[in-house]
Amino acid sequence: MALQSEQQQQQTLTSGFSIPDLPEDIWRHIHSLMPMDVAASAACLSRAFLASWRCYPKLDLNPDTLCCETDRTNLRCRVDSILRNHSGIGLKILDINLWHEKSCIPYIDSWLQLAVTPGIEEITLTLCEEYNFPCSVLSDGARNSVRSLHLTNCTFRPMPELGTLRSLTILRLWSVRITGDELERLLSNSLAMEHLRLQDCQEIIILKIPSVLQQFSYLEVYGCWNVQAVENKAPNLTRFLLIGKAEKLSLGEASQMMKAFTLGRNDAICYGRAELPSMMPNLESLGLSSFSEVHTAPLLPTKFLNLKHLAIQICGGTYSCPSYDYLSLVSFLDACPSMETWYLNVYQDRSEYESVFGASLNFRQLPEHPKLKSMEIVGFKSAKILVELTCCIVKSATSLERLKLNTFDGFSRCSEENNSDCRDEMCRPIRKAVLKEASRALVAITRYIEDKVPATAKLTVQEPCPCPRCRSTHMDDRKRR
Repeated sequence: MALQSEQQQQQTLTSGFSIPDLPEDIWRHIHSLMPMDVAASAACLSRAFLASWRCYPKLDLNPDTLCCETDRTNLRCRVDSILRNHSGIGLKILDINLWHEKSCIPYIDSWLQLAVTPGIEEITLTLCEEYNFPCSVLSDGARNSVRSLHLTNCTFRPMPELGTLRSLTILRLWSVRITGDELERLLSNSLAMEHLRLQDCQEIIILKIPSVLQQFSYLEVYGCWNVQAVENKAPNLTRFLLIGKAEKLSLGEASQMMKAFTLGRNDAICYGRAELPSMMPNLESLGLSSFSEVHTAPLLPTKFLNLKHLAIQICGGTYSCPSYDYLSLVSFLDACPSMETWYLNVYQDRSEYESVFGASLNFRQLPEHPKLKSMEIVGFKSAKILVELTCCIVKSATSLERLKLNTFDGFSRCSEENNSDCRDEMCRPIRKAVLKEASRALVAITRYIEDKVPATAKLTVQEPCPCPRCRSTHMDDRKRR
């Protein structure tokens, strides 16, 4: 009797933890909210989840989610098992990332055939070597549902028989072999397209965006060095990033709609000041990144009347013109009467500029700028021309609230917290000459700039990373003059 009573008590205790009898669609929903590794484990432990696992909506297949860092020998088998045990029904998102797994390349065709089924919405395929993407997997029902397609290291040859991709809104191609004509044909059959990103696609010579893309608003062309011209006819393009060598830009009526534009090329600053105010009169955000700036920013009457945010960067120095007149950049103050934030990266590894110490300073008298609230200069040095530029900005910006001067290049700080015990992976030795110049820049800031900053503005001075590993070259004790 005592044994029977004990068994009854045990049943009473465990009955509170029994799995409720719920409809299948509710189990599927609960299962879909779990991360993939947890959902897979639940399917192994519970019959209730085993059926819903075959309809799990998001498959993220990469070495980190499928196996331990020390054991990747069974990666192909695991991917194959997951896809063969998944019915394809209910799958919305497929992300296959095999960047370091060459052995899996021969099996991708069969995996895509299993996974890309009607109803799928997002496909991401990231590989370590070139793969011929089979456009046939996008035919039939899949082409009506796929909204996002992201391919890396593929040959992608969309043929006319592919037909219309009715739902495709986002297309991202990185290191993909596709010609300009093939891409134009694909875009013409993707009437819902909104976002296009091309990176390192070297077969494209002329990029054409057709006028039928009425919802198209974002274009990014990064490192496609063979692109010579961009011809856009989509009327509602408002955001455009172009890093490359394209000399010809034809944006059609979208140029009047453009709100944000970033340009990276030789002489980008001069081109931006001379051409863009009339080409894109309604810009609100502008980024100019120059690989080599030969000419200085011109003084012109044209203005960016609506520009609020400006970023200017000179990458790696002005090798063609080492004595570039940074002070000419003050022309942007006059050209942008509505500018609120200005980011300026003057990083360069040259020492031709005249030092501010012992030099006679000549500060230009500029009209007051009532809108500028935030100014940041990265790569600030003790060069006379940079001190004069900063002082001109500070004196003219009557509403300045924040001035940040970074005496380093802005990319090598391993800790924003100035933690002397930092062990961040970004730690790297800093050359003694660089640390010495940063020390001189601090002296220049104290002597020539600090007292000109209005009391209503906060001055922040950022030094090179204090981490002992970064300063392994040792900086001499800094002396304030």
